[in-house]
Amino acid sequence: MGAVTAQAPQGEGDAEPGAFGDVRERRREQRGWCFYDWANSVFSTSVLTVFLGPYLTEVTKAAADADGYVHPLGIPVRAGSFFPYAVSASVLLSVLVMPLAAAFADRTGRKKPLLGAAAYLGAGATTGMYFLDGDRYLLGGVLLVVANVSFAVSVVLYHAFLPQIAPPEERDAVSSRGWAFGYGSGALVLVANLGLFLGHDALGVTESVAVRICLASAGLWWAVFTVVPLLRLRERPVAARHGAGRAPFGQGFRQLAGTLRQLRRYPLTLLFLLAYLLYNDGIQTVITQASVYGSEGLGLDQTTLIGAILLVQVLAVAGALLLGRLAARYGAKRTILGSLVAWTVTVAAGYFLPREEPVWFYALAVGIGLVLGGSQALSRSLFSHLVPAGKEAEYFALYEISDRGTSWLGPLVFGLAFQLTGDYRYAILSLVVFFALGFALLARVPVRRAAAAVGNVAPGRIQT
Repeated sequence: MGAVTAQAPQGEGDAEPGAFGDVRERRREQRGWCFYDWANSVFSTSVLTVFLGPYLTEVTKAAADADGYVHPLGIPVRAGSFFPYAVSASVLLSVLVMPLAAAFADRTGRKKPLLGAAAYLGAGATTGMYFLDGDRYLLGGVLLVVANVSFAVSVVLYHAFLPQIAPPEERDAVSSRGWAFGYGSGALVLVANLGLFLGHDALGVTESVAVRICLASAGLWWAVFTVVPLLRLRERPVAARHGAGRAPFGQGFRQLAGTLRQLRRYPLTLLFLLAYLLYNDGIQTVITQASVYGSEGLGLDQTTLIGAILLVQVLAVAGALLLGRLAARYGAKRTILGSLVAWTVTVAAGYFLPREEPVWFYALAVGIGLVLGGSQALSRSLFSHLVPAGKEAEYFALYEISDRGTSWLGPLVFGLAFQLTGDYRYAILSLVVFFALGFALLARVPVRRAAAAVGNVAPGRIQT
């Protein structure tokens, strides 16, 4: 794809180094920013990945009729399908809400209050899951949708701060530390939650109460540690824009359409988003389907699967920091490309794992953990160089939409591969195509030219 020579309007582009404040102030703000990863990651790990799915399914089964159906809004739904349907509804709603929030944030410059509102709405809904007992499956569905949409909106605004708090040469390291914070937090809380869950009899509580405490504690954790970024992050003034005072929420979709049209001026940014769409869909599918492959394809028990999840969480901390160091030396793009090679090898190796041999599944978890956090962190920081100044929230909304809006594609390929072959080994092997295609597209993105096209300057020798 050819070079793009369009220049950003005067006043846009990456800020001059002095705009980021003195070193001590900048570091303090960056540490505060990282704490939002520490705050919200427990929702992804303890709530969505481990506890809520099985528990909400059991609650839904308790409410089902003799044929195994519940009837939300008069629609017959199999009890076992309610949780994935609720997740799908939350993803679709978040795709609609994120552009509205991004438009409001960019037009008013009030990212921090909106981040706080989304975070506390999500944390409140998560804490409210303590009351999810008996047959209150509708309550569980509503709380899940509210929490997951709020989580998505808060993450868009959180990402949008990165170009404002770190000069280009620091973003890989700052983003990697944020991911490391998140995985460390997720592992710490998950260990405590699993201790409560496995030892609930000794503590004198039922299994149901133990799960509800685990869910509520994730919400409280999210709420408490969100205080840190809200105290340390500062708003930046925004230039007056035409129509800035008129119903910014009502203009959200028009602004999104305008951003999509503007992307035609920045084809290299669009090329990166397409690459990210593919390889991140592969990553997300591995995360969500690895336990299915372990239990159904390899015959492993729940204890092994939980142990593997913990191992991934712990190693992802080290992996994020390690890949951040590699990016400082070789550049974010080269490091991501290397991580995609590692992903391809790891997923392909999964095809050959023997049944009922936990040690080999743990080895697979080691491979995933070492590249998981780093590939995600560096993708975030690399994209920050390709975003026009003043439109951070809008572009990171597209970034999140490319993540959430296509999160059905990998599971669909995984499911079709199993349906056609009846073998989960072919299903896991089918995911290699996402990493291969993502690698091929990312390799074609010249980062320095892509950054210049939106009016930014890529840091020195480490970007290509």
